[in-house]
Amino acid sequence: MPIDVHHEVAGPADAPVVVLSNSLGTPLAMWDSQRDTLSGYRVVRYDTRGHGRSPVPDGPSTIADLGGDLVALLDRLEIERASLVGISLGGMVSLWVAAHHPDRVDRLAPCFTSAQLGPPELWRERSALVREKGVEALADTLVGRWFTPAFAAREPAVVAGVRAIVASTPAEGYASCCHAIEIMDLRPDLQLIVAPTLVIAGAVDPSTPPEHGALIAEGIYGAEFRVLDSAHLGNIEQREEFDAALLGHLEGGS
Repeated sequence: MPIDVHHEVAGPADAPVVVLSNSLGTPLAMWDSQRDTLSGYRVVRYDTRGHGRSPVPDGPSTIADLGGDLVALLDRLEIERASLVGISLGGMVSLWVAAHHPDRVDRLAPCFTSAQLGPPELWRERSALVREKGVEALADTLVGRWFTPAFAAREPAVVAGVRAIVASTPAEGYASCCHAIEIMDLRPDLQLIVAPTLVIAGAVDPSTPPEHGALIAEGIYGAEFRVLDSAHLGNIEQREEFDAALLGHLEGGS
């Protein structure tokens, strides 16, 4: 059953809708950098199940479960079609919705993400660790992979803020979504996607290296592929370049 996820809506009621889907371990606040850039759109941000102010599921989830939450949110908001923009886990969810509910998706931008992200045992071990010790036990490692050392040295307050958010993620919510990634294989779904697609990757992203983005772009007919000089959260680290690429895509440039 879908979960009624916490969400926020901003922007003109009659503007095209853009849905922003967050990464594993972050709430909708991860998109704060894009609020002004997307002010001309009706922007829907939401907390993935088990994150932020959304309910924590009882047990493991799948990408289909997370995608079902997003479709249910569109239904609740009476949104027939929207452009989907997702980072990491949010990109995976956006890919699933675009493949299985193509009539609901206008344009698609999966960013810093993967269609299959193994090995499975890594995600099983991560789930066990956070259930035992909390996400705090992983926070330094995760955030250390999400930003380049140069950005971390230049913007320590930004990095510290992201770390605090990650550490506060409910353990079961994080572990439930780890299971979704553990068993995920979206590669066969890519050929089903018909929405105009822009794939964005980070040149030095150790979490989802650029070859993962390239595979997605190769699997979706007509997709455009961009690589930014960033690690995993390029929407923060390379905000201007990310926003310019995203706006160009949403305005019909790709």
